[in-house]
Amino acid sequence: MLSTCLVTGGAGFIGCALSGALADHFDRVVALDNLHPQVHPVRQRPAALDERVEFVLGDVTAASDWDDLLADVHPSTVIHLAAETGTGQSLTEASRHAKVNVVGTTEMLDAFVRHEKLPRKIVLTSSRAVYGEGAWVKGDGSVSYPGQRSRAMLQRGQWDFPELTPTPFRSDRVEPRPTSVYGSTKLAQEHILKSWCLAMDVSPVIFRLQNVYGPGQSLTNPYTGIVSLFAQKAKAGEVIPVYEDGDIVRDFVFIDDVAAAIVAGTFASQTGEFAYDIGSGEATTIMHLAEIAAAIYGAPQPEINGLFRDGDVRHASCSIEESKRALNWAPVVMVDEGVQRLCSWIDAGSQTVTP
Repeated sequence: MLSTCLVTGGAGFIGCALSGALADHFDRVVALDNLHPQVHPVRQRPAALDERVEFVLGDVTAASDWDDLLADVHPSTVIHLAAETGTGQSLTEASRHAKVNVVGTTEMLDAFVRHEKLPRKIVLTSSRAVYGEGAWVKGDGSVSYPGQRSRAMLQRGQWDFPELTPTPFRSDRVEPRPTSVYGSTKLAQEHILKSWCLAMDVSPVIFRLQNVYGPGQSLTNPYTGIVSLFAQKAKAGEVIPVYEDGDIVRDFVFIDDVAAAIVAGTFASQTGEFAYDIGSGEATTIMHLAEIAAAIYGAPQPEINGLFRDGDVRHASCSIEESKRALNWAPVVMVDEGVQRLCSWIDAGSQTVTP
């Protein structure tokens, strides 16, 4: 039987970045995507999607779209990228996030059963948001899970948890305790997929991605991350506003490194008990990120404004040592170089041909 890879959300940022490598390895690659206008202001096949990939316009939440697709496609491997993202947006559009991320996943699995076309492997891109604030350490070395920062804490400018020190996320050591609707739906995806795969003798591979950025990402979607936002403000000569006290920590991982990890997991990994944490392994403050962007364009010094977003975590970075070992993979592009590459792409006007 010919090897066929189905990529849900396959016309998005990560899907396009993966498309060439997948087309090199599979006999057939099919990208299913609904071309949501928040991500695709021009609702047409992206130029960045490899020409060898078959594109199918369809919605993962629609059973009829799955029936139409599976009448012609029997995937041996599925890469499940389709998802609604955005911590802040998920608080006001919780049903939309749950429908796509949770119901979209269950509709997919039901369709495989209904058509008797079970894949051998399903790769899921989950998120670091499943960890919430993660594990923090007390002065005596004991571990604490402080949970979500309350609005009262944030309103009085209490950004950290007193007498606690954050630790990097690591799936075999840190319990997932999401603090956002988005993170909760991604954790639900993980649980649903693992339960179904165990029963159906299908291999699940789960990635928990940190903050992905780089050439090819949407510059019009306000929920795809702050790297492109900061770059565009700096390019316009504007002062970059920095939330809280500037010491929010994130791990910004370059798109090429994410694509390489997913490809490695698709072809080389064995089903494991734990998810693969995928990041740069480099913890970066939001102020430092803003300073990098400002320096590239000679923009004014970024300014701390003391504002905050409900549901945001204070510290999000990860340990990638287990992922590096298991996948024979390592990130190559660190944040200083990655932001420069993103800015060069923006300057070249490439975003006009890659929605």
